[in-house]
Amino acid sequence: MLILSDDALGAIMLALQKSLMEQSDIVPVLKGFEFQVNEKEELVVMNPPVLSLDQEEEYPPGSNE
Repeated sequence: MLILSDDALGAIMLALQKSLMEQSDIVPVLKGFEFQVNEKEELVVMNPPVLSLDQEEEYPPGSNE
């Protein structure tokens, strides 16, 4: 039986965060994941999503910048 590695879970959470921030569909990102099995027989995502933050974005007063 295969289980998700901590890194794979992080990739899924990052994909969710990215889709929420961009208000986009998460399904294409999840379907595009390429998996590999590590030495502990856990699934690892070989192409996790990249999240970039816009440096010029304005933040509301009182927010954590």
